[in-house]
Formats: sequence, structure tokens, C-alpha cells
Amino acid sequence: MDADVIVIGAGLSGLVTATELTAAGRRVVLLDQEPEASLGGQAWWSFGGLFLVDSPEQRRLGVHDSAELAWADWLGSARFAPGAERGEGPDRHGYAWAQHFVETASGDLRSWLHAKGVRWFPLVQWAERGGYAFGPDHGTAHGNTVPRFHVTWGTGPAIIEPFVQAALEARSAGRLDLRFRRRAVELVLTDGRVTGVRAEVLADDDAVRGAPSTREVVGTEEISAGAVVVASGGIGANHELARSRWDRAAGTLPARMLSGVPDSTDGLMLGHAADAGAALVHEDRMWHYPEGITNHSPVWTNHGIRILPGPSSLWLDADGRRLPAPLFPGFDALGALQHVTRRGDDHSWFVLNKAIMDSEFALSGSEQNPDLTGKDVRLLAQRVLPGAVGPVARFARESPEFLWADTPEELAGAMNALTEATPGSTGHVDPAALAAVVRARDAQVASGLGKDPQVVATRAARDFRVDKMIRVSPPRPLTTPKDGPLLAVRLSVLTRKTLGGLWCDPSGRVLRPDGSVLDGLWAVGEAAGFGGGGVHGHRALEGTFLGGCLHTGRVTGRALAAV
Repeated sequence: MDADVIVIGAGLSGLVTATELTAAGRRVVLLDQEPEASLGGQAWWSFGGLFLVDSPEQRRLGVHDSAELAWADWLGSARFAPGAERGEGPDRHGYAWAQHFVETASGDLRSWLHAKGVRWFPLVQWAERGGYAFGPDHGTAHGNTVPRFHVTWGTGPAIIEPFVQAALEARSAGRLDLRFRRRAVELVLTDGRVTGVRAEVLADDDAVRGAPSTREVVGTEEISAGAVVVASGGIGANHELARSRWDRAAGTLPARMLSGVPDSTDGLMLGHAADAGAALVHEDRMWHYPEGITNHSPVWTNHGIRILPGPSSLWLDADGRRLPAPLFPGFDALGALQHVTRRGDDHSWFVLNKAIMDSEFALSGSEQNPDLTGKDVRLLAQRVLPGAVGPVARFARESPEFLWADTPEELAGAMNALTEATPGSTGHVDPAALAAVVRARDAQVASGLGKDPQVVATRAARDFRVDKMIRVSPPRPLTTPKDGPLLAVRLSVLTRKTLGGLWCDPSGRVLRPDGSVLDGLWAVGEAAGFGGGGVHGHRALEGTFLGGCLHTGRVTGRALAAV
């Protein structure tokens, strides 16, 4: 054998798996189709948010959390199929992985990372607030009851750093063979067991991190091992595949979409695993965002950035109608996305003013948060000063999707002009109707109380001191002159995560469609639906994607090392 284990994919989950194995003395070959510049994969580009429960950061802010509360929130969001709690049905393994993940998030996940040098921004954020129940059979409402989104100090690069360092040390020690520009195209089977990988050797490419690289094939190789781990990620950059798998009950994903992940996130390895006999489950479960804007400085194809909004912006469909409660900014990303796709639209709108943008807009991703990524305290201090943070201000200046006007009627005209200039895009905002929507909202705010559900939710958000300090603008009329001008931002669908994947047992062994083990094959990270083929069920709680990569890599790496 060439190695004890082959790991396919050098993103976060693959790195964690490989370094757990090498720490246990195993010989590992780690393959990746991209150049070495992209070591760490998608995680490098992330905001670095982790779902942690009852953390010191929460307690210092007066947040009362517990594993029991987090588990109730998880179940309210996931909507696992009946019987999963009894170890029955297609969600049984996802349910088991979810239980273990929540236990770990409230247990030693933080201390394990802390020992590796990872630290967190002290102001815990509140994502996926939810606001409605799925029904009496599910016990609790969707969303996070309390803030749990812990942003890593140093964002995504700081999450991958200790594992990259461990991998390089293992390579120096001769236990890890890092092979870049290797694209796995087939799993080798011997007597029904996975015993290796056939890979294409791709031409050298000096592409920078995340940029598309050539797929020119210059050779092939076959590598043998006692086990193979699939850590190849999901399908987010493969828009055709995402559209074909999207749940038809939720409408259709539009022809025009943005990508929140590099081109290499193509999902092809999942198909190769299925060809070898692996079961793919919950392929129609995905986690894309409706709040994408085109990157003014793209790195990969259709490169989009997600707006992380506070709750004050009006969210309108392509025809200028408000999305129904509780589809407010920051409350239910997937629900808002499905509202857009069921209508058949390729966009929606935020309508706000400059003061709200300055207070509430943030952008996802390591490169859009240079203060947190660079651990720059002086630059970070600017977040509490008047005005938008630098990356947001740049989009406001340069993006053609940020539209400014002095009146709602003028704003509607600019919105319609952008829609008409976009091939295939439809929708028309009536100027008089938009003015009426703004007047109605402003009247509720001006009352000092108000019955508008979004106004009530915005006031409630300011009860949390972090939101009051840096994330939620004091409720004021949109048309207050000193807060202007008015702003509309066109939002597009931004592809991101696959919630389904290879069906795995609680140790990470890949299963066949009949539930039996496909010997020799394991899976981690997004390729495994972040655990069991679908740890999130139908809906995710933010901060659980990086956490799921860390958790599956650690659990599966240790389980495989013990074999």
C-alpha cells in the first residue's frame, strides 16, 4: 500500500482528518485538485463564525445558554424525519451526528481549539433569529433563541492555521504526503472494498488562492491505501447541478446566480463515490443565501459576497412587495430564499437609508473584514465610529447594485432601470406603491411603539447590548432627512452549502443505499452533509458549517485511526 489512508480534499475537514491520523502515527496521502496556494479550501474565505454553546464569551455578555436550549433550537430548525430520534429512517444518522455536535459545541470544541491558539472576538453575534414554529410535532420554533455566532479572531485564516501548520509538520516528518493538482476521478474497488483512488494529474498552475485553475490533464496515477476519506466539499459552484437538485416544492433556482465558493467546489467527487456504491442522501437540501451582491473585485467565477444585515431594512420582492413576517433581514435566510425561488425571481431588494447602512451592514468573508482578519485593533475600533466600515463603504461607492435616491419614487425608477438592464430579469416596482410602503413603515416607527412586526422585532433586537452597540440602528423613519439619502440594494441568490451528502454512520463510515457499510470508504465535512449525510436536517443554524467540518474531521479521523 502507498499509505494507510488517502484523504481527498485539502480543505478544513480534510486537514483536520489528515492531522488527526498523522498524530496517531498513520501514513496519509492528502490529494487536492487545486495548487498549494489554495491549501485550506473554502474555510480560508469564511468569516470564521462558530456555533458555541454556554461559552465564556456568552456568559460575559449576560447570555444564558445551555446544551438543552441549543438542542431544542436545533430540532426546531432541522425538522428531522419522524423516527430519527429512535434510530429509524433516512435522518437517523444525521440526528445522531447533530446530538453529538451540540454536545461538543457545549463541551470541548472551544477548549480543543483554544489549545491550538484559536481565539474569538468577544462580541458574540446573533444569526438566524427565526420567529415561527413549524408545528406542534417539532416542539420549538426555528432559529437561535440566543446569540451563538462566535467570530474567530483572525476569521477563516485563523481557523485553518493550526491545521495547516500541523499538516506541514507531518509532511516534514514523513507521515503526510501532500499532492496538489491531483483530481480524483475514480475509487478503486477490490472484492467490494474501497482500496484506493485513480487520479488525474493536472498541469501546474500559478493561480492565486481561490482563482480558477486549468483542468489540463498531464498524467494519471493510482494510489492504494487501507481506507479512503472523501473530504471534497459540496456542489456550490456547480450551478447546473444545484438547479437540478433543488427541491421542486421550493420553486426553482434562477438562471442568474452568484457563487459564494470557488470554482473547484464542483461536486464531482460525490458522483464518483456514488458510482462506487455509496449512498447519496438529501441531495435536495441546500443552504444558499438570498442576500448576495456581485463582488466588485472577483476572484472566482460569478464571485458574490453576502450582506450580513441588521433587522431594519425593508425586504421587498422583485415587484416591491414586503416579504412576509418573519422574513426580516437576519431572521430566516432559507425561508427568504424559498420565497424568492417560489416566485420565480432572480432578485429581491433591501430598501433602507444611509444611516441604517452605516450601522447595520456588514459583509461576510475574511477578505471583507480586514480588521478582524488582520487582528488590527486600531482598525477594528472604527466599527463603533459613525459611518460604514471600509469594505461596505467601497461597495456603496462602486457597486451598480447600490442605488441612491432622495425620494421613494426616484428610488423605484432606479430599481426598475437596473432590472430592465439585466438580461432575463423580471419585476417592476410601482413608484407610488413603494412610497406607500415607506410611509406606512415610517408611521409605525414615528408612533414610538408600533404594531408592525418588523418594527417590534427591531426594537427587541436592541435589548441585546452587542446589537445595540454595533448592529442595530435606533428605529427612525427612513425619510428622516439627516439619515438619507434612501438606498435600494439588489440582492441575488448566492450559492453556498450542500446540506445533504454521502450517507455515513456515527463514525463517518460511508453507507450503501441499503444501509450496509461500504468498506474502506469514509466521508467528512460538507461531502458528508456535515455529518451522517445531513446533520442540519432541512435548515441550518449559522456557525455550524465550519464547526461541522472541524467536528467530522476530528471524530472520523480518530475513529479511523483506531481501526
